[in-house]
Amino acid sequence: MATMQTPPTSPQKLRLDSLIPRDSSLIRLLVITVVIFIAFSLAKPETFPSGTNLEAMARQMSEIGILAIAVALTMLSGGIDLSINATANLTAVTAATVLTAMTASPDTDPGTVGLAIVLAILAGVAVGLLCGLVNGFLVAYAKIPPILATLGTMTLFTGIGTVVTKGAAVFGQARLSELGNGEIGPVPIPLVIFLLAAVVISFILSRTKYGFDLYMMGTNPQAARFSGINNRSVLLRTYLLSGMLSAIAGIIILGRIDAARIDFGESYVLLAIMICVLGGIDPSGGFGRMAGVVLAVVALQLLSTGLNQVLFENSGANFFRQFAWGATLLLVLMLNYFSQRQRQRRASSEK
Repeated sequence: MATMQTPPTSPQKLRLDSLIPRDSSLIRLLVITVVIFIAFSLAKPETFPSGTNLEAMARQMSEIGILAIAVALTMLSGGIDLSINATANLTAVTAATVLTAMTASPDTDPGTVGLAIVLAILAGVAVGLLCGLVNGFLVAYAKIPPILATLGTMTLFTGIGTVVTKGAAVFGQARLSELGNGEIGPVPIPLVIFLLAAVVISFILSRTKYGFDLYMMGTNPQAARFSGINNRSVLLRTYLLSGMLSAIAGIIILGRIDAARIDFGESYVLLAIMICVLGGIDPSGGFGRMAGVVLAVVALQLLSTGLNQVLFENSGANFFRQFAWGATLLLVLMLNYFSQRQRQRRASSEK
């Protein structure tokens, strides 16, 4: 059983090392990330390390990074959320529908446009929270296994979006383009939102009672219940957070491509799960940090873009990208496994 990571039980001054702890698996992942960047920078020095390419990668990894954080939270509880992408797409469809209804005319006054943007974002977040509430109720109160509950809601949410849109794309009238493509100084806004989400969730996990309860429940639900933790409440809040994060990702996607399709990003669920495992989130619950998830997102984005530029520039053989992702995941897992075995052997010899 993985060792439970617990936040301090008394309020303390927030320190950087509480959000980014020293951990051998994180250090290995950081080294792998740096090696990937250096290797592709040497292979494609004219394009890979350029500012334009780095900016493009920052935008691309933000939406999948936020979805990975959503999955990580549910994995820490010992569960999973397979409906993140369906929730994000349903959110995007909702926001785009509101924008289209309120700002379809080119003569729409700026005040109405501003109100439409606010209402679209609020409606999208509300849909994400509702999706999270459904998942939380099914897992916490109906006692349906998370993988089955969220597999069912994934199909349900996709079906609802298909009925609403009739399978067609809904356009956002370019009203959220600043959110998806804008910048704060030289930093893309989606990257700012992703990093802010990672820091906030890290703070919640390391410095709040909810974070302590989540790690405790993920490690041993029965012991958590006997210690007075309300497992149902923790699960419900976890899936609500997952739904809200998925909604934020959906709004960013709408802003970036100015269109919402209910079947967009079909590979995002598996990719988010892979990022979580690569980043050190224990699938059985109770162990993992957001710092590892952020590093895993960066590593896989560097690998994906580098392979596109080096191997697939004049080829359609993109199938090799999935092979490289899987190989990287297995490599990190093997390194972590042998490192753990070595620590156990060392501890046994010292007794």
